[in-house]
Amino acid sequence: MTPVGVLLMSYGTPSGPDDIEAYYTDIRRGRPPTAEQLADLRARYDAIGGVSPLAARTAAQAEGLQQALDGVEPGRFRVFTGSKHARPSIEDAVDEMIETGVVDAVAVVLAPHYSALSVGQYFDRVAAAIDESGRAVGVTYVHDWHLEPVLIELLAARVQDALSRFPEGTTVETFVTAHSLPARVLQMDDPYPQQVTDTAEAVAEAAGLSRWQVAWQSAGRTPEPWLEPDVLTAIRAVAGTADGVLVCPAGFVSDHLEILYDLDIQARGVAESVGLRFERTASLNDDPRFLGLLADVVRIAAA
Repeated sequence: MTPVGVLLMSYGTPSGPDDIEAYYTDIRRGRPPTAEQLADLRARYDAIGGVSPLAARTAAQAEGLQQALDGVEPGRFRVFTGSKHARPSIEDAVDEMIETGVVDAVAVVLAPHYSALSVGQYFDRVAAAIDESGRAVGVTYVHDWHLEPVLIELLAARVQDALSRFPEGTTVETFVTAHSLPARVLQMDDPYPQQVTDTAEAVAEAAGLSRWQVAWQSAGRTPEPWLEPDVLTAIRAVAGTADGVLVCPAGFVSDHLEILYDLDIQARGVAESVGLRFERTASLNDDPRFLGLLADVVRIAAA
């Protein structure tokens, strides 16, 4: 029997320094970056060792998801991976899936919250690639999984572990973050801001937090306004009322540039510059419980 295809999608990352310009150009929809923009991005990658671990993390997540699915329904599913801005692309993955004879598929993005400006764009590309192929493939799109009980448990446990690293008696402000989006989503009736808030509330309750707030990170460099507060601004704002800050990047599921640079280097630097101790929760990466959660989400979608 032909397996159900599982199209697992991520943002993607350059494979090495030589691919950074092409990667940045793709993000900019074919417009090459300026020399200054390119130099800045190269410097960020250099600061984390030259290459993001995202590709390796995604591969490990795909392998773990396949194992989790095979553990409950052997042979029923086959996982394919595609990236928004790197190879294999979303279109590459759809082509490979179709070539294997898949007629039913589940599409899921490695991001728990839905926005038409983020996850919705992945789904649009899947649909366009299938239309272009001329083949009949039924696809179930998993829009979000931001309140799955296991996700909340995993994030809350990581919050509690990170809090234990602060000295006893430290007043800590916890920031639950997700990738920023243009502020126009607030006028679009887009569910993203509320979904992030819902996740934050659930994590805060499960972890027993008394001081916490939602903040946004890694905003794009465009003239239009982006969601606020930005986490760097929010960190500065609590100086004098807290002794330390903890960031829980609940909108991200693996280590990559937005974690290892934007938080571990940039946000840490801001915190320390205003006299605050900085800690961050560990990423989900290929935690078996996380991949079991994804397997359950996929199986429910395919039912």
